[in-house]
Amino acid sequence: MRAEVVSMTADRLDMEAIRRGGEILKQGGLVAFPTETVYGLGGDALNPQASMKIYAAKGRPSDNPLIVHIAEFDKLAPIVAEVPEKAKILAEKYWPGPLTMILPKSDLVPQETTGGLDSVAVRFPSDRIAQELIKAAGGYVAAPSANTSGRPSPTTAQHVEEDLGETIEMIIDGGQVGIGLESTIVDFTEDVPVVLRPGYISLEMLQETLGDVRMDKGLIAADSKVRPKAPGMKYRHYAPKADLAIVEGAQEAVIDKINQLAAQAKEHGEQVGIIATDETKDRYPEGLVVSIGSRKEEESIAHHLYEVLRDFDQSAVKSIYSEAFYTPRMGQAIMNRLLKAAGHKIIRVDSEK
Repeated sequence: MRAEVVSMTADRLDMEAIRRGGEILKQGGLVAFPTETVYGLGGDALNPQASMKIYAAKGRPSDNPLIVHIAEFDKLAPIVAEVPEKAKILAEKYWPGPLTMILPKSDLVPQETTGGLDSVAVRFPSDRIAQELIKAAGGYVAAPSANTSGRPSPTTAQHVEEDLGETIEMIIDGGQVGIGLESTIVDFTEDVPVVLRPGYISLEMLQETLGDVRMDKGLIAADSKVRPKAPGMKYRHYAPKADLAIVEGAQEAVIDKINQLAAQAKEHGEQVGIIATDETKDRYPEGLVVSIGSRKEEESIAHHLYEVLRDFDQSAVKSIYSEAFYTPRMGQAIMNRLLKAAGHKIIRVDSEK
């Protein structure tokens, strides 16, 4: 079976195709669709069998919770046991948008959807195609990223076809997504809100709105053996086929180190991939050099990250070296994804050595 691919835009919705997609979801099938962050793989969030189908299609561990997507504010109350006051404040400011909140779940949500947890991750996307599909499906769509587990997340329908084209019923092609990194996840099941996954909405933005918000300590550590409270916390994610390492330090030292590694590979008859920026791409004479965007435009780096990692899969490189991207606002989110993709492999260089 090959997935039906239907193209549309937010300005020109194909309501008949959305109706068909909604019916597929209601009957327990799977539909991939665009959001403002990445493409999602949708199933009926209230149907345990649909959630198990999502895990199977992705090759995803079943203790990795799924995010329940809604498209109307009044759909939140039935699936949660309570909504803390701070969660209400955040929803009013950032929904619809790239924000996921973890709240105590109601009995309406099966544990197959929540990875066995008593909490549920909920998001209200701003993408119009996503909103209309969710409404057509009955209001609750569980949707992790629409890729094979561990691979870079999909930012185009073509990426979805590459990974899942033969395992799902429909792909809605809404063009390239806007942000390119998954939503920020904030956990409200503890006394102080905790960021479990950084994203477009930064820690600073959350603190400006709520006051006391902290970053989960596990975000900067290697994968742990504890059950993950949110998608992407426990397992290696976003990984290209080649080995990826992040080179970290002063810019000149980083460029020198990557050039040294590229030259050594060339001596052995190999070519390396290099992830650079518009400002540094011309500083690398060897290797397959790809600019991820400009450091002056953080959003361009976030927007192109997964696309660049996937593009390297079409090349013959066995190793990829990336500059680090500690940019002011989205640096936490970008580096979180890069560290996951690299399996936390970092080469630190000192400009004095």
